Amino acid sequence: MQSPEANPAATAVARLDDASAKVRSGAIATALSELQTMTEDGFTRYLLGATDDARLLALLVDCRLARGDLAEAMTLGDEITAHLGSEGFTAALAHHAKGELAAALGNPELAADHFLAAGAAAAELPETPELLPWRASAALVLVRTGAHRQAADLAAEHHRIAVAHGSPYAVANALRTLAASDAGGQRVTLLREARAVLAGLEAERLAAQVAADLAGLLVLTNDPQHLAEAVQLLRDAEVYAGRQELWPLQSRVRRLLDRCGEAPLRVSSEALALLTNAERRVSALAAAGLTNRQVAEELRVSVKAVEWHLSRTYRKLGISSRSGLTLAFGVPA
Repeated sequence: MQSPEANPAATAVARLDDASAKVRSGAIATALSELQTMTEDGFTRYLLGATDDARLLALLVDCRLARGDLAEAMTLGDEITAHLGSEGFTAALAHHAKGELAAALGNPELAADHFLAAGAAAAELPETPELLPWRASAALVLVRTGAHRQAADLAAEHHRIAVAHGSPYAVANALRTLAASDAGGQRVTLLREARAVLAGLEAERLAAQVAADLAGLLVLTNDPQHLAEAVQLLRDAEVYAGRQELWPLQSRVRRLLDRCGEAPLRVSSEALALLTNAERRVSALAAAGLTNRQVAEELRVSVKAVEWHLSRTYRKLGISSRSGLTLAFGVPA
């Protein structure tokens, strides 16, 4: 048997497997870099074959959405459309990625259709709740459409399959999905169980998502002890999201921190380095107290251009207001 080093196709698949493991562990920045390199290498993609090419694109969509890069994710979505006409796992991966994209773009009905199509494409294949959690994904968007009973049924079935599969990651994700679709009073218990399952597991992104979900419920209790726990959960998630540049998650965490009366942590210099020169100039003036019109007059640009640059800056830094901008640039309040 040839070693992977002597077999280019096996080497390509091994690289993809490694990147997939990094995504699952929460090392999104590293995984994205590796996946992007593979995507731009035509020979590597040829070696991967259709199914692994669909997996490569699906992982990239996941990483891009995690970072709020909607334009890049939409471009990848266009590319993965070619795999929708395939069969089996290839089509299932493509439909699942398209579903995640539709959900991020605010179309839960279309997302649900894609997730259910992924399940239909993989109906005769062995269950892979880590690689293709279509029931969990469908349950989460069905909750948004009001189809709570169907969501709960899919969440329960996904949990059963995850437990049978034996993957702690899949079980924790299933518990999170059960909590999201639960109409009763078990949400906090389910999320605490998910945190217990994740303890000691390399799954920082899922752990941060579970922490944010749990903190959101604890904040609603108005119990001082629960509030203190929520703040600690959110601080841990905030640090992780900032380190991996996951702006949607960081924005959600900071909205919850604001509800707790807590200020966000100062944005790291690495995050500020992501801003373009124009974004940095506009944001620095806004952080110093200038209105949008004053910034526009100072830089001799339109007010609309200022608003556009600020919007992009907010998304990149995971903030939602000028107060967050002031803190990010270290301007005294």
